Amino acid sequence: MAGTLRRRDVLKASVAFAAAAAGGFCCVEVASAASTIAVPTIDKLSVRVLVDSASDIFFRPQEAGGVRTEPGRSADSKRPLHSEWGLSLLLESQRGGDARTFLHDYGWTPGVINDNLELLRVDVGRIDTLILSHGHFDHWGGLIGFLDKHRDALPEDLTLYAGGEDNFCHRYARGGAGGDLADYGVLDRREIAARRVKLVLAESPVMIGGHAFTTGQIRRQSIERVLPNSMVEFAMKDGLGCNASHYLPAEMEGKIVPDEHIHEHAVCFNLRDKGLVVISSCGHVGIVNTVRQAMAVSGIDKVHAIVGGFHLGPAPADYLAQVVGEIKKLDPDVLIPMHCSGLNFTLEAQKQMPGKVLTTTTGSCISFGA
Repeated sequence: MAGTLRRRDVLKASVAFAAAAAGGFCCVEVASAASTIAVPTIDKLSVRVLVDSASDIFFRPQEAGGVRTEPGRSADSKRPLHSEWGLSLLLESQRGGDARTFLHDYGWTPGVINDNLELLRVDVGRIDTLILSHGHFDHWGGLIGFLDKHRDALPEDLTLYAGGEDNFCHRYARGGAGGDLADYGVLDRREIAARRVKLVLAESPVMIGGHAFTTGQIRRQSIERVLPNSMVEFAMKDGLGCNASHYLPAEMEGKIVPDEHIHEHAVCFNLRDKGLVVISSCGHVGIVNTVRQAMAVSGIDKVHAIVGGFHLGPAPADYLAQVVGEIKKLDPDVLIPMHCSGLNFTLEAQKQMPGKVLTTTTGSCISFGA
């Protein structure tokens, strides 16, 4: 434990030094280690799909398990909502008379998230907190442009909860089997600091805003495996990149290896009389693993809804059927796939879990609770 704390102290110091060298504001925290936390109970939750990969102007309301999805329309009939590969969700929760608004991931490009916020008439000034699920460009690509346009409307003490140090590693995409590596981007924490945003590395479970909680690092305890996606470089170069010594053996420093998404995390809510709502942006480490982690962190066994990207689009048919079978054992009231889940997943889930699957489109609003 002492060694872990020393590594964290080194990390904080290195980040502070980098931001200071850039002349920027800096405040970084690493969530203290905890296996379980006392989670709050909320009364209502709505999830607005700001960015996803599909638009459907004929989308009709749907309902399952007491959850309702409704279409979201552009406020300007001559300007459509934009869709792109990636995900961004606006989460609005209510607990008694207390309301919170979280912005969870930012899509691929700033133009799309900023335009859709305008076209959906979202009051950006109500956003309390920012959350980042993991270090893929299609989830953070719009972040800095969003901040550049809206920072003055946001709280002065704005905080971004990221899954952990791994979120800031440089990533690469490989062009086919044995192909050359192409740059897939690296999120520069100095750019975040320069926009007066406090960064919390939520490597352990944390409470957010008194309403939500995160899973922290997700244990891999199911039949699931990380399907091939990006490559990742464990290196810090002139303040850019990730400090691998924080969480990996020294021999990993400087290596480019298949991405295992060490610090991907999910955002969760405990809905009164219903159970857990688990929101996964990509689920690279396995959606069953993710839900089990949420259950273990909260001590709550009842799963009301599993929402978001499950990264099963590239899954072989036999593996996909097995994973859906494991999801079925969790007995959620409703399943809401988005983004990288894949049409193959939706069809298999509808087959194995009839009446429990809801679909969405860019702009959709999902309502939980009375």
